[in-house]
Amino acid sequence: MNFLYQQLDSVSKMGFLKKEMPDFLTGNLNSNFEIREYQKEAFARFFHCYNNEFENKKYPLHFLFNMATGSGKTLIMAGLILYLYNEGYRNFLFFTRFDNIVKKTIDNFLNSESNKYLFDKEISIDNKKIAINQVSNFEDSDPNGINICFTTISKLHGDIYTEKENSITLEDFKKHKIILIADEAHNFQVATRQNTISPELEKPTWENTIQKIFELNKQNLLLEFTATLDWENKGVAEKYQDKVIYRYDLKQFRNDGFSKDPALFYTDTDRKTRMLQAIILSQYKQEVATKNGIQLKPVVLFKAQRTITDSQENKKLFHELIENLSVDDIKSVRSKTNVAILQKAFEFFKENKITDSVLVKKLQNGFAENKCLDANNDNEIENNQILLNSLEDANNQIRAIFAVQKLNEGWDVLNLFDIVRLYETRDGKNNIPGKTTIAEAQLVGRGARYYPFSLNENDEKYKRKFDNDRENELAILEQLHYHSHNESRYISEITKASVEQGLLDETERDVDFKLKEEFKTKQFYKSGIVWSNKRVKTDFEKKKVLENLPCRKTNITFKISSGIGSEEMVFGQSRQVLRGQFVPERKDIKLPQIEKHVVLKALQKSEFYNFSKISEFIPELKSIDELVESEKYLAGFAITLEGRKEDIDNLNNQIYFEAVLKLLNIIQQEIQSNTSEYEGTKEFEASSFKVVFGDKKVKVKIGSENENGRWDYVKDKDWYVFDSFYGTSEEKDFVDLVARMIDELREKYQEIYLVRNERVLKIFSFKDGSAFEPDYLLFMKDKKGKDLNYQLFIEPKGMHLAEYDKWKNEFLQEITEMNKTKMALEYKSKKYKILGVPFYNKAKENDFRDKFYEILN
Repeated sequence: MNFLYQQLDSVSKMGFLKKEMPDFLTGNLNSNFEIREYQKEAFARFFHCYNNEFENKKYPLHFLFNMATGSGKTLIMAGLILYLYNEGYRNFLFFTRFDNIVKKTIDNFLNSESNKYLFDKEISIDNKKIAINQVSNFEDSDPNGINICFTTISKLHGDIYTEKENSITLEDFKKHKIILIADEAHNFQVATRQNTISPELEKPTWENTIQKIFELNKQNLLLEFTATLDWENKGVAEKYQDKVIYRYDLKQFRNDGFSKDPALFYTDTDRKTRMLQAIILSQYKQEVATKNGIQLKPVVLFKAQRTITDSQENKKLFHELIENLSVDDIKSVRSKTNVAILQKAFEFFKENKITDSVLVKKLQNGFAENKCLDANNDNEIENNQILLNSLEDANNQIRAIFAVQKLNEGWDVLNLFDIVRLYETRDGKNNIPGKTTIAEAQLVGRGARYYPFSLNENDEKYKRKFDNDRENELAILEQLHYHSHNESRYISEITKASVEQGLLDETERDVDFKLKEEFKTKQFYKSGIVWSNKRVKTDFEKKKVLENLPCRKTNITFKISSGIGSEEMVFGQSRQVLRGQFVPERKDIKLPQIEKHVVLKALQKSEFYNFSKISEFIPELKSIDELVESEKYLAGFAITLEGRKEDIDNLNNQIYFEAVLKLLNIIQQEIQSNTSEYEGTKEFEASSFKVVFGDKKVKVKIGSENENGRWDYVKDKDWYVFDSFYGTSEEKDFVDLVARMIDELREKYQEIYLVRNERVLKIFSFKDGSAFEPDYLLFMKDKKGKDLNYQLFIEPKGMHLAEYDKWKNEFLQEITEMNKTKMALEYKSKKYKILGVPFYNKAKENDFRDKFYEILN
């Protein structure tokens, strides 16, 4: 079965999918939320399918996003609301199964004081402020605003079949074109999964209700979002064959580094000891974060199996544990544990002078009763919801949560680092995970949301950083531990369920990636230098933003409306009536020639020209008056007016106002498209080779050609510095080429070393600071006594990715162009040339070779 998302996969890989984000969309989302590459892909696929015809496209439009828990589906919803508002939609219906998800989403969409609010403080499209309104129906909705009705599917279903005052009705869906947004949409596919859906929609099920209201207006649009689509069910697969536009599952999400890395932690202990182990590990994570300047309060979830009574007993046992905690309890855990991560925690405590007595006090303070939450308590449901949705906030002190089923869906938390299973029963049979075990794996998936942190401006805040540096103490902040009793059948079942969910990858293992011992004796290893640049905040003052805009160098043309037009019959014989013709005249007008109040009025039409906003791009600006009057700024612009002679001779303030408005809109567009918050420095700095490159642990596919490192392939290549090879087939082709070129290179160069960059060294785009980790660095020294050293960045790239990563190729060429005309860099009296070589591709190998030598010469 060929799915729509698979066709779009091909379109995307071939580079035919436009991934430019509209300014009105990105500019009206909360700037604290970075739009990630996979989210841009999701937007691009929707734009493509919405605006273009394709096979089996049906109206009203119905699309589904199958995206992993934690991947930011709600941010995509917010962006699509803005996009569809711009397309003329005003009414939106958000519905899901659980009330807690509804409340959380209302907070995300409407509460501008929430740290998870998704929109900008003020939404403005086409210079008009847009209000977001919560409505109960669409009868009196704001024709200029975004109107959202939030509801559960059960309430929606009841309102449709039992009309009540102020509730939504079938008439709403007939009269208005409405965007239906279904979250956790797998809950609405029961009839399809069971093959009981009625084509006539006679049976009043949730699924039939959605289908019924959706089809009442051909301009309606149904957008479904879920992380768990049942692809194995024939009915679901057939229904969604032409509706799923993006499949970005948990396995891909995890492999791309956007989640925590889950780990199973199992020991032969009772409940009390399991609790103590978990909070010791939690405290270890907090201490590591504090030591490295990261603000983190890690949370532990204690999970009961069936009843609230069980959970309350767990909570009581925990409070007794904390109240009576002693140094002997800590010593007992330390002496008995053989779990490496717990041993590492105790080593950390020792190295950082956290004694057992200090640890006891920290645990008693951190996990005091007022810092524990019973999530099952329906009497405190409102307060609990606030606390559960704000666990990352500095003023939220909750460290431990006790729950049964309350948090199985819709829980959005980033600082959950430990889940403790406080029961030993299992429901699996014949090594097949039961429903409870699958639900437990899904809960781990929800807890695996990554806690964003960065140690410097060059870090990717929302991605794992230590996959290939597992010995780094900070790697613990990228892991979620699931604690359970050590029962072999259960461990096998939870492992299998976790693999199926995409949380664990049994096909990978950690291996050593080491520098050759012989290479470590070389002088280059001991004193060699590696050059790289940094990512910095853009210095808009140096950029002189307004002075370099295209519309300053060439006037924009404003055509004065003439009233001249034509008339053409729609039916019957075509005829055209012209109401006059003229040869246009033109006149250049500088902005200082226009009355100041006209320019100020035009500036007031856009939030972009508020002083607080425009001064971000012109930091030296002192006032709006200076913006208007200074030749450096707007006074240096001019407009070419074009129109009839009588209009040119009788210019008035309305014409000037419209002309200035057009100029200001173009200036805004050019500033926003040509500037970025970050940029890569054009100055490269030296670092010690042995500090940057060293022995690592890397992940490899079990059973792959590279699993054992292919020592036989690299052992005789004295210029290849690592003792193993884990690269792609394209990389192997490149290394083979270097092997064939090495004798020729040695005629002119000495100390030739090829280094595989295993996600160690980053360089940053001059244009916008995007991070790039070139696959290889080639170091060479000139033989001609010039003491000139070369460092080349090289990236083997398959044809299917060349277009997608086009910016990297351009960046490599920019590095070379910049350094061709500059003097060689100097470090300790030695000279260095830093160069970038365009992508290597086996199909164009000779082109690469020619370019390689051309750059060196």
